[in-house]
Amino acid sequence: MIPAASAVNITRDMKNTIKRLAIIGLTGLVVSAFGFAHPPLLAAETTKPAHGIAIHGDVKYPPDFKHFDYADPNAPKGGTLSRHTIGTFDSFNPFIIKGNPAAGLGLTYDTLMTSSFDEPASEYGLIAESIETPKDRSWVIFTLRADARWHDGKPITVDDVIFSLETLRAKGQPFYRFYYANVAKAEQVGPRKVKFTFKGGENRELPVIMGQLTVLPKHYWQNRDFSKTTLTPPLGSGAYKIKAFEPGRFITYERVKDYWGADVPVNKGANNYDRIRFDYYRDATVALEAFKSGEYDFRLENSSKAWATSYDSPPLKNGWIKKQMIRHYNAAGMQGFAMNLRRDLFKDPRVRRALSYAFDFEWSNKNLFYGQYTRSVSYFDNSDLASTGLPSKDELKILEPLRGQIPEEVFTKPYKVPVTDGSGNIRPNLREAFKLLKAAGWVFKNRKLVNGKTGKPFQFEILLVSPLFERVVLPYIQNLKRLGIDARVRTVDTSQYRRRVDDFDFDVIVHGVGQSLSPGNEQREFWGSDSAKRKGSRNVFGIQNPAIDKLIDLLIAAPNRKELITRVRALDRVLLWGHYFVPHWHINSFRIAYWDVFGRPKTTPKYNLGFMYWWVDRKKADAMAGRRKIKK
Repeated sequence: MIPAASAVNITRDMKNTIKRLAIIGLTGLVVSAFGFAHPPLLAAETTKPAHGIAIHGDVKYPPDFKHFDYADPNAPKGGTLSRHTIGTFDSFNPFIIKGNPAAGLGLTYDTLMTSSFDEPASEYGLIAESIETPKDRSWVIFTLRADARWHDGKPITVDDVIFSLETLRAKGQPFYRFYYANVAKAEQVGPRKVKFTFKGGENRELPVIMGQLTVLPKHYWQNRDFSKTTLTPPLGSGAYKIKAFEPGRFITYERVKDYWGADVPVNKGANNYDRIRFDYYRDATVALEAFKSGEYDFRLENSSKAWATSYDSPPLKNGWIKKQMIRHYNAAGMQGFAMNLRRDLFKDPRVRRALSYAFDFEWSNKNLFYGQYTRSVSYFDNSDLASTGLPSKDELKILEPLRGQIPEEVFTKPYKVPVTDGSGNIRPNLREAFKLLKAAGWVFKNRKLVNGKTGKPFQFEILLVSPLFERVVLPYIQNLKRLGIDARVRTVDTSQYRRRVDDFDFDVIVHGVGQSLSPGNEQREFWGSDSAKRKGSRNVFGIQNPAIDKLIDLLIAAPNRKELITRVRALDRVLLWGHYFVPHWHINSFRIAYWDVFGRPKTTPKYNLGFMYWWVDRKKADAMAGRRKIKK
């Protein structure tokens, strides 16, 4: 399951456009909702409709729940929330590979179901009032709510659901076709019932994934070209719609006053802002200064240096700006220097491992990050999914059949990242790096590292999209230089970066792979052999390993939570010993700063900040008037 986007990225989100966006291969019966009979369900298919579903185990909330525990159903409505984002936008279509979509577009669309933020992998009905699936989860049926409506007042129909799937597969981002390939058929089986039939063996996650489907209006799109970018505000069904915009400068959403889903339990206490505005900045430093002067309300900080040094200002000292770290329990995922195995330079795992020895995390954490981070030693850090020590007996049952296809160290050594004392003395690590490079056929000649057979120098480019990361990369480059490696950094604009990464036209990038607490089908997109061949995929590394494909299949088919943990840990070990990343770091807290104009529920969910359940406190906002500059 794709990890939920941070709540403060209030797009609900486009996870970066993919959280709750689904695509499935479709064939079979498509019947109009008007005037046609529908085939009855077979007796063997009869199941009891449910209000929610979890990948493993039972859901937390009962059928008659009124709202989530982290929501205040009496939260007041009103006010404007001002946010910021970096870059630009030129499209309101976030589902295609073309263009730069505007921030917040997920606010305008609803999904069949929605996730709860205090459970690891559960969903409850939004557009769908109920869900049915058999024990083997070979199919799923959603019954749509009779009162679900588009913003133009027309009902949301099964035709819309099927149209959404077909359109996303045919014209959407390549991810959709790949991620939902196990769905064999979609069909209408009742006036408000849509059924998806699955193929490819047991896959407990697929009904939950289908619940994430963003539903698009067929009557709006059927005479428009979905494959093209557009700056015409599209028709949606969500709690907000676009009110005003200026490409590359700002976009404002307004709350739909007669929103059909306002009283659905999953929405009670949410969507409290009358307006939500995103202002665009080209420079992160300028954006932070704008925040301190009061030009927008809220920041989720991702720079340790800024967090430690850049917020000291009169508004903070006066208590007008609040600065907090809020603990979360999400799997941390992995960030690091990602190597492109499509380049001959990085095909040898000894070379990839050697590059890890040149990265001095301890020095960086002390001198650049103010001691705020923890080194990542798993693709699933901060969770019970992370592997530690040597494989357990249950893990060995999975790994032994793959012996010879995966690194032998998986069986014999606990994975450890190279460490230093933080003093800047990295010579012991560089000696280990040189041993590995020498074993891989590289020799030191005339102060340069060259290939022993071809004489070609060891050189590569680290491609960046933000100059903020240069302070991390440049010390790393200096360490590589001591090995005789000619590494260079190149920072490009967002459009060029996206194009080059989509085309796999890079040597090394800073890359992050987010993980949820219920990993599943998305692992094929991250590490699967098929995705390595498809431009625009998340397998930026170019990993093509049948053993990893097998581990992913086993993970997807896990029958229960205990088995899922075992299979995820086995995959984790193989990925770690593949040395596809030079691992970076993670933090288990949200670093947030905001002007003191908000009210918030008493409870914060474990797995999300729950920012869309906050509200503008009118008394606080009035008291803050005159102390700041805010755009309306």
